Amino acid sequence: MDVLRFIRMFGGAISTSTPHLYLSALPFSPTKAHITKFADKFHGLPKVVSRHRATWPEIQGKIHGHSEDVNSVAFSPDGKCIVSASDDKTIQLWDAETGEPLRPPLVGHTDWVTSAVFSPDSRRIVSASDDRTIRLWDAETGELLQPPLKGHEDSVMSVAFSPDGMHIVSASSDMTIRLWDANTGKLLGSPLKGHESSVTSVAFSSDGKHIVSASGDMTLRLWDAELREPRPPLKGHEDWVSSVAFSQVGMHIVSASHDKTIHLWDAETGQLLRPPLKGHEDLVKSVMFSPDGQRIVSASYDKTIKLWDAKTGEPLRPPLGGHEGPVKSVTFSPDGKRIVSASSDNTILLWDAEMGELVPTPLDRHEGSIVSVAFLPPDGQCIVSTSDDETIRLWNAETGELLQPLLKGHTKGSVKSVVFSPDGKRIASVTGDNTIWLWDAKTGELQQPPLRGHKGSVTYVAFSPPDGKCILSASDDKTVRLWDAHTGRGELWQLPLQGRKGSVMSVAFSPDGQRIVLALSDKTIWLWDAKTGEPLQPTLKGHQYGVMSVAFSPDSKRLVSASHDKTIRLWDVETGKLLRPPLKGHEGPILSVAFSPDGKCIVSASDDKTIRLWNANTGELLRPPLRGHESSVVSAVFSPDSKQIVSLSGDNLKTIWLWHATDPEVCFPTQCTWLFTYFHKFDVQNLSGTSGHFFIFQAQ
Repeated sequence: MDVLRFIRMFGGAISTSTPHLYLSALPFSPTKAHITKFADKFHGLPKVVSRHRATWPEIQGKIHGHSEDVNSVAFSPDGKCIVSASDDKTIQLWDAETGEPLRPPLVGHTDWVTSAVFSPDSRRIVSASDDRTIRLWDAETGELLQPPLKGHEDSVMSVAFSPDGMHIVSASSDMTIRLWDANTGKLLGSPLKGHESSVTSVAFSSDGKHIVSASGDMTLRLWDAELREPRPPLKGHEDWVSSVAFSQVGMHIVSASHDKTIHLWDAETGQLLRPPLKGHEDLVKSVMFSPDGQRIVSASYDKTIKLWDAKTGEPLRPPLGGHEGPVKSVTFSPDGKRIVSASSDNTILLWDAEMGELVPTPLDRHEGSIVSVAFLPPDGQCIVSTSDDETIRLWNAETGELLQPLLKGHTKGSVKSVVFSPDGKRIASVTGDNTIWLWDAKTGELQQPPLRGHKGSVTYVAFSPPDGKCILSASDDKTVRLWDAHTGRGELWQLPLQGRKGSVMSVAFSPDGQRIVLALSDKTIWLWDAKTGEPLQPTLKGHQYGVMSVAFSPDSKRLVSASHDKTIRLWDVETGKLLRPPLKGHEGPILSVAFSPDGKCIVSASDDKTIRLWNANTGELLRPPLRGHESSVVSAVFSPDSKQIVSLSGDNLKTIWLWHATDPEVCFPTQCTWLFTYFHKFDVQNLSGTSGHFFIFQAQ
């Protein structure tokens, strides 16, 4: 399998270049791939010294060729070819290994091609179209085998061969199902009627004795293929049923609907096998069983693909995200090892279906949930992590090795926040024991007794830039304090907030160290002189609900804030005035906001499960929302080079995602070092107000 993955990854370049590229590609194979060991047998090969992938990527290839939406995609039964159907009125055939076109497009339909599949012997292709016809093609030559099959009075939405290849079944917007002789093209008997709306999908059972159909009338129907008699409709969906499929093992049916759910049915009894599978954020357009019946794959207009355990109904991994438009079709390869998907972004993606297992890295050593992480400045060679096991750990950011024994001392619950000093020599940490601890980052030793003074849990801590001489802390006791970072002998001053109704949701130093900003849940933002503790101007007001996150621009001249009112606001730090109208687009409270280190972009994370990128100068949205998290996105920040974004969510998978900030495609889970996929508990409350200092990890 490693050899196949190697070919799929590098085959395009190798096939058109000189043989030495076989050797040139070896060093770029994942470290855990068996084929990588051969690189050591050749001298003078380059070596990947940083961020080397550990495993093969999920996406094996992207196929371009159609000029409009790709509506349907399917493997040939021998697994060698892929057929696709498109709104560009063509059908195309592709090499399943290389993704290269096998021949010119099949042309003949006069309207959108909605469906195309191979015959069981892989020799023929049947296609359906909005032009109300069905066409049979020779898969080898691309020639039409007979005149178009006519009879439907509206768009033909779905088409399939019987398991023996003798018959074709078609479904149409004319609310009927028709059976055809696959050899002669003749219509077999009268249309099957019963649905009260468009018939959207149709399939044969593995023994060819039954047909299942799905409809816009929100029902499924089972038909006896020989007697043509229907059973009572299967009811349960609350919107159009868009896709239906039989399991090849046993009499099970899976259906997908515009109601965003997937249902599993017993074909014998017509009863639901379990509660609906939920997780997609938009209509589910396509669904299919794996050949062994153990898995289900679904495609949605939320631009993702999901893999499910067919027995338990549980998701097997995080969503597969890669398409830039709604995913309209998805299926397994005949051996179940690959997945192919088609989208309205005009592309086809090939996926490794076996790469769905998330592999923990060596950093999986905390005994409790990890609640914060941070890079060592300025080069990011070290990572510090904190956990509710009351420990702090330091790791090599490249290898994941533990650098020294764990830092112990906190005694009251999770270590809520941790941050490096600007010179990387010290670490500050806080927990529920109302104290601040200072550690030597090199030795792991406590530098001095804990800083005491707060009467409530300390929720935030930060070193002052650029020299780290002061430490800023915020607490549940409604005070913000500034400490001498070297002596720790008492606070320099404190900002009492007892008169305020709100709690401190976010706090930050300006990069030049001159100002401090506080965001409160009472809708206000406060700016203070970092040296004197005096307020610099009247409170910044404008948000309609609590301010959840606030951050300075790299030049300290602008301030960005995010709120429960679903807006982002940009402020002039000097005047306190709004620079432009609020940035709108999120559909839920915004929990985190940050500038890119180059000051050109703003990233926001929201309760609507999305991340958005904005032009920091114009306020324009730079691209469609980044989707993938299954719950509120509580934090999103840029990498130091502004090229990547890391996000953290409170979803059931407790995952961290890495995204390309300059490329619209997500860096998928197995293309990242997933440091913290094993969270057992996740206290979103402790993290939702962060100002972007903590949730960073190594990208592969």
